[in-house]
Amino acid sequence: MSVPQVVALHRPGSSVLHRAPVGAKLGGLVVTSAVVVLLDEPAWLGIASAGGAVALGLVAGGVAGLRTADVRATVRPLLLPLLVLGVLQVLLAGPAEAARTVLLLLGLALCASVVTATTAVNAMLDAIVRWLGPLRRVGVDPERFALAFSLAVSALPTTLGLAWETRDAARARGLGRHPRAFLVPFVIRVVKRAHDTGDALAARGLAD
Repeated sequence: MSVPQVVALHRPGSSVLHRAPVGAKLGGLVVTSAVVVLLDEPAWLGIASAGGAVALGLVAGGVAGLRTADVRATVRPLLLPLLVLGVLQVLLAGPAEAARTVLLLLGLALCASVVTATTAVNAMLDAIVRWLGPLRRVGVDPERFALAFSLAVSALPTTLGLAWETRDAARARGLGRHPRAFLVPFVIRVVKRAHDTGDALAARGLAD
């Protein structure tokens, strides 16, 4: 079974983006997000800036050597939510705002995917620990914060995997159209995994 992914997994490489510092990539993502969000008036400028984010994500993916399949894996899970959101935006705010919102979210998803695909998790965690180091004086534990971040990152594909496995199981029982047949076992499995993770952390003295 193939599990869709919203965030691209790290792919080793030697491109310019792979060699770029973690801070530069995350800073570029933050700046891009801020610019695209703030440039919303007039309508044509908002649409153009959001479209520019999509183009930037695609170009950056090409520079990083991502395959077409990687881009599809990022975009495919977003298609239905973006379609629903677009329809709602058309009804509530008009076609122009709908186009801007859909393009904005798609562009930021592509850009974020490039960052994660070109940055090893260990490198990102090391950077977080280094950036938060000065805050030790006020009681912040950078290593614990980095651990929480790594758990959050690893939980996303795992949760998606549980969702797709639960959906397939419901379909196999002929209950694919019954929300309760999906939601109840899915929630139970997610909660169980959270408890298992907590037990594993407690066994290593990291529960507090």
